[in-house]
Formats: sequence, structure tokens, C-alpha cells
Amino acid sequence: MLDILTLFLFNIIVYNIPLLYGTTGEIMIEKSGSLNLGVEGTMAIGAVVGYLAGARTGSLLAACLVAFIASGVVGLLFAFLTVTLQANQNVTGLTITTFGVAFYYFIGNAVANSAAGWPSLIDTKLGSKTQAIEIPLLSKIPFIGKILFSHMILVYVGIIIAVLMWFYFKKTVPGLKLRAIGENPAAADSLGVNVALYKYVHIIIGSGIMGIGGLYMGLNLGGTYEGSNCWINGYGWISIALVIFANWSPAKAILGTVVFGFFNTLTVKYADLAYAFPSALGWLNKIPSHFFSALPFIITLIVLIASSLSKKKKSGEPQAIGRNYYREDR
Repeated sequence: MLDILTLFLFNIIVYNIPLLYGTTGEIMIEKSGSLNLGVEGTMAIGAVVGYLAGARTGSLLAACLVAFIASGVVGLLFAFLTVTLQANQNVTGLTITTFGVAFYYFIGNAVANSAAGWPSLIDTKLGSKTQAIEIPLLSKIPFIGKILFSHMILVYVGIIIAVLMWFYFKKTVPGLKLRAIGENPAAADSLGVNVALYKYVHIIIGSGIMGIGGLYMGLNLGGTYEGSNCWINGYGWISIALVIFANWSPAKAILGTVVFGFFNTLTVKYADLAYAFPSALGWLNKIPSHFFSALPFIITLIVLIASSLSKKKKSGEPQAIGRNYYREDR
């Protein structure tokens, strides 16, 4: 029974770290005052392009770099349209999601239907680079050692990115300037901050981080391309809601990932929990399986409703989020 519980908690981290990448990337973008609803599409592009690059080179580092660059280019497109051309941010983000998912299927189907076929993770050198890394001593701690300290490297990288981003926002001058732009771009501009440059740089970096999350998701699914289901599978939309749940804090996003991850993991592991703990959790088997499939999105909806009804005095939401900045109106 303890093994089943350990595996359940372990899988909360394994299968939901992409949410952390998507959330921290979106937090960086929103801190600049931009609202990017294209997380799903950005992650999809990073996933398929990064995976194919990694499968071709056999290098996880190359896969991450290509995923970051490809998604960063998507961020550059978003920045050009919304910062330079002053396009509507909501419409632009939704367009990127539509384009990104379509691009995923276009490239995926083209490769899958080629003579070489789709490269399976286990048949490439990349597969050996995705094995779990056990941290010495810590991974041997009973119970929590397996849960927290026996993961592949991208799990640790995601957590490090979240911590460094929190430090960047709170303790560095560029981070403080970025937050100022998100709160009042005209005031920041009057103090000599290059608003457009800051927006461009952070939108590109934030989008690149999302792309690595998409790549991790593809790797976690074994790199199997079905042609019917996108690897991202709604995680981009959940990441947007998780930004609100984390109150625009990268550090709190780690906790938020665990909370949302619990419901995601419950979708596929509820039967195991019911079997291991029949007296306490046996009732889980009486609930239709379709409800568990919808549960993560139901929780997302509840978070959005609750956030719209509550009035937090210390909300981390940037005041200028979603509004284009016209320098001439300063």
C-alpha cells in the first residue's frame, strides 16, 4: 500500500512539471504587462520541434535549446504583433494557440508519414538521456527520497527556473524595472526604462521556457506521436489559470503545480488508490471515469471564478496587464 501511495505522489511531480514551465513562462510575460493566451500553442511548437531535434542529435541539451529557440520565435512574433503593431493581445494569443497546435499536427503527420517514420524515444539515443537522476544521500531517505529526489534533470531545472525567477523579480534591478512596466509603463518610461525592449526580451524568454515544458511533456509520454491527441492536451490553458492561483509568484507556482498535479494524477491513478485503501478511498471507483478526466479543467474553472469574485488586497496581478502601451499618450 505504501508503494502505491509513494508512486502516486511521485507521479504528481513527474507528470505535472510541464505546468510549472508553462506557468513560470506566462508569469514572466504577464509581469511585463502582456497577456499571452497562446501558451498551449507555444508549448506545442516547442514540444514537436525540440523532440525531433533531440531524436536526430541524441542530445537532450540540443532538444532543450531548439525547443527554447522555436518557442522564443513564437514569443517574438507575439511581441511584434502586440508591442510594435499594437494588436489585440487576447486575439493574438488565441491565434498563436490555434497556429501552434496546427503546426504540431502538420509537422508530426509529415514526419510520421515519411519513409523514416516517427522516431520513437526508445529507439534513439535521446531515450538514455531522460533517465531519472538520483541525488546522492537524499534519494535514499525513506518515502520522500523516491518522491522528491529521483527525477530526470528537467524536473530539477523547472524548479530552479521558478526559484531564480522569483529572485529576479524581487532582488534585481532589471526585475524591479520589469514589475514597474507591468504596473505603470508610462511611469517606467518617464524614468528612462526602455519599455518596448523589456517587453520583447521577457516575452521571448517566457515563451522559450514554455517550449521546454512542452518538450518535457513529449518526453514524459515516451515521444509517442498518435496523430490524434496533442501532447500538451490542455496543459497550456491550465497553466494560465495556475498563474492566478499562484498570485503571479514563481515560488508559489511550485506549490500550485503540486495542487493541480494532484487532480491530474488522480485522473489516471484513482483506481490504484481505491484498491490500496478500500476502506478510505474505495468510493473513488463508484465515480464515473469521465468525471476524473474533466476534473483538472473543473478545478481550473473554479479557480477562475473564485479569483474573479475575490478582491485580494495584496494581489500580484500587474495593473497594466493586457493593455497596450501607447507612448504618445504618456
